[in-house]
Amino acid sequence: MVLVTGGNRGIGLATATRLAGEGHRVAVTYRREPPPGDGQVDVLGVCCDVTDEAQIDAAFAEVEAQLGPVEVLVSNAGITRDKLVMRMSEADFTDVIDANLTAGYRVAKRATRSMMRNRWGRIVFVSSVVGAMGQAGQANYAASKAGLVGLGRSLAKELASRNITVNVVAPGPVGTDMLNELDEQRRSAIIEAVPLGRLAEPSEVAAAISFLASDSAGYVTGAVIPVDGGLGMGG
Repeated sequence: MVLVTGGNRGIGLATATRLAGEGHRVAVTYRREPPPGDGQVDVLGVCCDVTDEAQIDAAFAEVEAQLGPVEVLVSNAGITRDKLVMRMSEADFTDVIDANLTAGYRVAKRATRSMMRNRWGRIVFVSSVVGAMGQAGQANYAASKAGLVGLGRSLAKELASRNITVNVVAPGPVGTDMLNELDEQRRSAIIEAVPLGRLAEPSEVAAAISFLASDSAGYVTGAVIPVDGGLGMGG
């Protein structure tokens, strides 16, 4: 079974929808708004703040009781607090690190309990092209996303002997609510920087995650897969 954190919208929801369509039992965590209840997405929604270890443990317990042990973990939940460093408070920095990076450690650690016993598992961290390139006004976000690469590759080495793969997907600009909140001038500038000249669809990132979660990707571990329209090439 699959657990997607932050799976109520954007990349997380697209991933949950795709994997459910492929026949997986899927659960998603959300902080405020549950996933759409229109019947189009057959997933279990579990309220969970991934910065709280007790809530993570309770969410896993609920998922395990209803759907069975977690075999595939997609660590996708995250936040932004964009500001130039000179205006960024320490809380702005540490809260983003906690939600984007430390939470990835928390959920991966909890997921490996059953994966280690079953000697099989897939962990996918959702990073960002910004983690490699950097971005003015996003020092906290870039640091958190770069950290996921180090975390993922370290876990890949620790867990390989148990047939557990750990990989990272690094999306570029994606047409999600977060990007749609930007003004038209900023959106246009972002699109112009992408060699393919457009935003990604969440489903295109979900396709890469689906591959990494599959049996076909059994010999892929410690990889960082860019889904960025060429924005980060060479980085």
